[in-house]
Amino acid sequence: MTTTEALDGSAAVDDAARSLVRPFYVYAVLANSLFQRGVFVLFLQQRGFSAGQVALLQTLIYLVSGLAELPTGIIADRIGRRASIVIGQVLIAGCLLGQVSSSNYWVFLTLFMAQGVGMACVSGSDTALLYDLLVRRGATAGYVKIKSRFTMLGTVTSGVAIVLGGQLQRFSWGIVYLGSASCLVLAVVVLMSRVPEIRGVDAVDEQRDGAEKGHSDATAWLALLRVATPALVTLAVVSGLMHATLTPYIIFTQKTLSDQGAGTALVSVVISAGFFVGGLVPLLSDRANRRFGYRIVLPVSLVMLAAALGLSGFGLVWVTIAAFLVLVGIPEITAVLVDNVLNEAVPSRHRASLLSMISFVESLLIGTGYLVLGTLMDGLGSSVGMATYAAVPLLACLLWLPVLFRGARVTTETEKPAGQEGS
Repeated sequence: MTTTEALDGSAAVDDAARSLVRPFYVYAVLANSLFQRGVFVLFLQQRGFSAGQVALLQTLIYLVSGLAELPTGIIADRIGRRASIVIGQVLIAGCLLGQVSSSNYWVFLTLFMAQGVGMACVSGSDTALLYDLLVRRGATAGYVKIKSRFTMLGTVTSGVAIVLGGQLQRFSWGIVYLGSASCLVLAVVVLMSRVPEIRGVDAVDEQRDGAEKGHSDATAWLALLRVATPALVTLAVVSGLMHATLTPYIIFTQKTLSDQGAGTALVSVVISAGFFVGGLVPLLSDRANRRFGYRIVLPVSLVMLAAALGLSGFGLVWVTIAAFLVLVGIPEITAVLVDNVLNEAVPSRHRASLLSMISFVESLLIGTGYLVLGTLMDGLGSSVGMATYAAVPLLACLLWLPVLFRGARVTTETEKPAGQEGS
């Protein structure tokens, strides 16, 4: 295998497919160059907002994003996946500029809600666009490797952006937020100039091989009913609980480390290192998929998350740091594998809509997770609150066990095209 083939996923990805994949890699770098991501809590505190107000903003952005998932998914299928991404990223960029220009909490509430809508526009649409473009080239066999590299580039870029954001903040918050907004606009330019548009009606359905044409007038809801097997629903919920653990865990680890005696400089380095780990580990996704499969990797990730939270409960800063750096990357492998399974399970015509429905569940769970973990940390202390929250991934693991032992099907009953491996 050549170096180029290794980068782009597999020998199945031909020259035309590579020309589609490379712009996605550039897009991943630009779209994740969000310099405010690692210091936005400090920015909000300097604006005079309390910890409770900050938590409400974070919860609100995920709840609004969840509620907006279905309509934005339908829009992506109707007018185009690329168009939905462009709308979302431009909206997010505008919200970032609005935040740095205001200090009124009610304005921030409005901006964070609008940012949640922008996130919903991007969520599901980027994956659906990438997957269906590979379908057109008959290259979905390389999707796991391609998505793992897409994830790696985005996450590593986030880590670099966090470090740069901390340095840029010394000069001006305006530079931090303007820089982030500018990178999002550049990401849109790359997408518009290098990636072709695709709508649900234009998508080639790799699973039904034309059979879906008989259901051309079906709504996304009817499509969901056709593919929503108990195993698929369980996978969506369990994956959502995993993200509802991981996302608040990463954010609130900043407070936990601070309460355990770590200085601001050390906290920023640890969080940045966590992003690097989370970016590099997904490169093992294809190997993990071939050797173990998502059925095994998913519960392992949940147990690892529970262990990381539990170790934080000892109140020892270096134990918390070690647990964070060693275990935070494992769920990123699972996220890539689950994403591949979900893409295989849904028909192309309604892919963005159905993935948005799944993201809706995930967003609601993440928003609820922020509230639950924040309440636990306020009531029990940051360390004990973290340890108590370990019950969430353990619950998710219990929900997955019946699917694991019964070997229930997650994908639709239609056959996969020749050359694609089963999960």
